[in-house]
Amino acid sequence: MHDAQPLIVTLVGGLVLAFIFGMAAHRLKLPALAGYLLAGVVAGPFTPGYVANAHLAQELAELGVILLMFGVGLHFSLKDLLEVKAVAIPGALVQMAATTALGMVLGWALDWPLAQGFVFGLALSVASTVVLLRALEERHLFETSRGRIAVGWLIVEDLAMVLALVLLPALASVGSPDQAESGRSLWITIAMTLGKVGLFVALMLIVGKRFIPWLLKFVAHSGSRELFRLAVLAIALGIAFGAAQLFGVSFELGAFLAGMMMGESKLAQQAAEDTLPLRDAFAVLFFVSIGMLFNWHVLLEHPLTVLAAFLIITLGKGLVAYVIVRAFGRPKRTAITIGISLAQIGEFSFILASLGVSLGFLSGPARDILLAAAIVSILVNPLMFKWLDRLREEPASEVATDIPFVATGQTGHVVVVGYGRVGRATVQDLQAAGHRVLVVDLVEERVAELRGQGVEAVLGQASGDDVLDVLNLPGATALIVTIPDPFESGEVVRVARAKHPGLFIVARAHDTEPAVHLAAQGASEVVMAETETGRAMVALLPAHG
Repeated sequence: MHDAQPLIVTLVGGLVLAFIFGMAAHRLKLPALAGYLLAGVVAGPFTPGYVANAHLAQELAELGVILLMFGVGLHFSLKDLLEVKAVAIPGALVQMAATTALGMVLGWALDWPLAQGFVFGLALSVASTVVLLRALEERHLFETSRGRIAVGWLIVEDLAMVLALVLLPALASVGSPDQAESGRSLWITIAMTLGKVGLFVALMLIVGKRFIPWLLKFVAHSGSRELFRLAVLAIALGIAFGAAQLFGVSFELGAFLAGMMMGESKLAQQAAEDTLPLRDAFAVLFFVSIGMLFNWHVLLEHPLTVLAAFLIITLGKGLVAYVIVRAFGRPKRTAITIGISLAQIGEFSFILASLGVSLGFLSGPARDILLAAAIVSILVNPLMFKWLDRLREEPASEVATDIPFVATGQTGHVVVVGYGRVGRATVQDLQAAGHRVLVVDLVEERVAELRGQGVEAVLGQASGDDVLDVLNLPGATALIVTIPDPFESGEVVRVARAKHPGLFIVARAHDTEPAVHLAAQGASEVVMAETETGRAMVALLPAHG
């Protein structure tokens, strides 16, 4: 047995179990993360059989959180964050205060010490980065106002928790005999923490904004894709680690700012694609590591307390967030999305709970109750999002870009699914050729843009029955699916083909395997970018001879 084996066993065991239980969950039409969590429970110390190294699993999971926040930063700019600051900053702070108060009320009802109720409530107030971002990513909400508010809210919570984790040890010493000295020490700690965070942010905005895009461009000119990928990972992980070690900033915030600065480069899209496989793999390990913490005995010993904590996380925190967002004049759909996004807790809550136990603020049973409520909230959160997905859009008086699904009156039209770069070019070419077009997209801003141009557009998931039924596919000339993800586009093709066997369907693919998959799902024609590029280049050559 070699010393390195615990790492290998934990990594392999976690991924294999996650795959097995994730596939089982998918077959049962449950969220895949339910399978990942169950894999963690099986690999954890509270069930018989194989037990993975919990410490190593949590460190591997931390890599997933870093890469995920880095990927989010690539899609954001400082302008995006400043646009939502009026809602995100006061909203996050008020919501955290209200949820902490609810936790303290629960602690008072259970005769807990005031400090324990406070730490318990504070842990309930902060949402999981991974759960929230995966939900937004799956629904393509990053580019919407709802997504930007949610991410801005998350960043504020992150900063607040950084401060809380620094202050808790200082608060533990406030009860010392020299009360005045303890008070001064507390204020010095607050000032130093805020100063370090401010210095790091300023350094990234002034130096990082120029240096990181320049470095990426320099590496790209080397012509080595391997070096480019290495540079992307080195920047993401290096800045996250440096932020934590030198400035006391969380890994997550450091990675987010690194991604945001890299987003200034024209190579940001390539950087995002290169880190995607690692992000997905380590994000899975995050859920496995959470499942390993689950002590199922607490459900038998404190069922009502776990239920109360769960209700605070979901109903209490969700309702508080909903009321706050509505108070700022935002639409109901936006408020519901933010409320559901925050109706779960995760990694920061666990870190805070562990620190609280080590400082004597939190008891072991209270920590177990917190972990149980967190895991149940993570399991339920995807179901809440599924409910949100089924909600029909609000009336035009509520949100100008959202109208109820109304069957199109068009015939002989072309339905285009996806209005990204390829979808936009496709629509322009179709219009230039005189075709009538109907577009389906998940991003509100894109749909609003199309409607503003007089183009009929539907906001929704194209594989859903409620959307397909209003597109008049039997009367359409063709269905063109421009979504880059082969699994997502394959599902659209499969459902459309099952409903309309005679429909002409064109889909896009980047490689041979996705092309075969799309053809198997029912695509009439599959266009591969590389093949079409080659044909176009050959067509440009002068006639031979």
